[in-house]
Amino acid sequence: MQRLTSNNIGITQGSRVLFSDYIDDGPMWTGTGPREHRFEVEFAEPYAAIPNVMVSIAMWDSDTKTNQRMDIAAENISESGFDLVYRTWGDSRVARVRANWMVIGPLPNEDDWELY
Repeated sequence: MQRLTSNNIGITQGSRVLFSDYIDDGPMWTGTGPREHRFEVEFAEPYAAIPNVMVSIAMWDSDTKTNQRMDIAAENISESGFDLVYRTWGDSRVARVRANWMVIGPLPNEDDWELY
């Protein structure tokens, strides 16, 4: 558990279509084996400390003739942003994916200061 001690708490939300590989025969649709799509999310304002990030699938369009495999994660989380990462593997054919995220963390406060 992360205990937030700041009186200023920020929440950032977002949604993004990560790819539509069925349109141009991209690797998620036509490839096999391990594949990854990475999107860099930048916050409008930085948090005072590394925030908590939750990501989820909002839309997943895949071929029913192959196994449906997926992994979605937030990686490289910092005060200013994170990487939203979608992975699949094997013979999975993924046409398109939309992901949502929510970020909660402490915001800088003008009363915060450090002695040294």
